[in-house]
Amino acid sequence: MEKIKSIFQYNIGIGDAEMSVGSFLVWVVLLIALSFVLRFVRKILTRKLSFERKGKFKPIFSFFNYSLYTVVVLLMLQNAGVNLTALLAASAALLVGVGFALQTFFQDIISGIFILVDQTVHVGDIIELDGKVGRVENITLRTTRAVTIDNKVLIIPNHMYLTNTLFNWTENEKQTRESVVVGVAYGTDLEQLKSLLIELALSHNEVLKNPSPMLLFKNFGDSSLDFELAFTLKDGFKTELVKSDIRYAIDKTLREHNIQIPFPQRVIHNAN
Repeated sequence: MEKIKSIFQYNIGIGDAEMSVGSFLVWVVLLIALSFVLRFVRKILTRKLSFERKGKFKPIFSFFNYSLYTVVVLLMLQNAGVNLTALLAASAALLVGVGFALQTFFQDIISGIFILVDQTVHVGDIIELDGKVGRVENITLRTTRAVTIDNKVLIIPNHMYLTNTLFNWTENEKQTRESVVVGVAYGTDLEQLKSLLIELALSHNEVLKNPSPMLLFKNFGDSSLDFELAFTLKDGFKTELVKSDIRYAIDKTLREHNIQIPFPQRVIHNAN
C-alpha cells in the first residue's frame, strides 16, 4: 500500500513545473469525463434536430469543445507551477500582432456562428450578395460556398454578411415573383395583347399557373405603351433563363400577330 501511495505522490515535471502522478491522473480523468459530458450535452441539445441541422451545428460544438479543453489544459499547467501570467505577458506583443492579422478570420468565425444559430441562410437558399447570385451548397464557420447560375463556385467569407446587404431570394419559399417589361405601339389591341402574353407565360413549364400571370399597364411612354408581364417561377434560381425564354417568345408572338415594338422617334418641325 505504501508503494502504491509513493507512486501517486511521485513528482514528474520539467524545470520548475512539477506535478505528482496522482494529480496528473486526476487531470486526465477530468479531461475524459469532460469529453463524455460534452457528448451527452450535444446529444440532448440536438436530439430533436434533423440530420441536416445537426451537421450545421457541428462546427459550433467543435469550437466550444476546443475552448473548454484549452481552459482545462491551462488550469492544469497552472496547477503544475507554470507561471501563466509571465508567459502571457511575454507573448503579449506577439498575441496583439497575431490578433490584428487574424481579425478578419475571427470576424468570419463569429459571423458563421450567427448564421448557423439564427438560421439566416440555409443550404439550398438562393442568395444575392454584392451583386453575385448563387445557390448555397455548404455553410461552415468561416465561409459559405454557393454555386452560381453559370456553375461557378462562389466562396463567400462569412464576415461579408455583416458588411453587405444580403438578399435571400428563397427566405420564404423556393418560388419567386418575376417580370419582363415590353413596349408596344400606340393603337395596339390591348385585349388581344393581354390574352397573348398571359397565354405565352403559362405555356412555359417553369411558370406556375397559380398565382396566375398578370399583364400590368405601366405607363404611356413617349413612343410606346409600356407593360410588365409578371409571373411566378417554381425555382427562382432559373430566373434569368426563364426570362430570356419569355423574351424570345414575346418577340416571336408579336411578330406573328403584326404587333409592333416601337423604337424612340422624334418629330422635327421646320419653322420655314
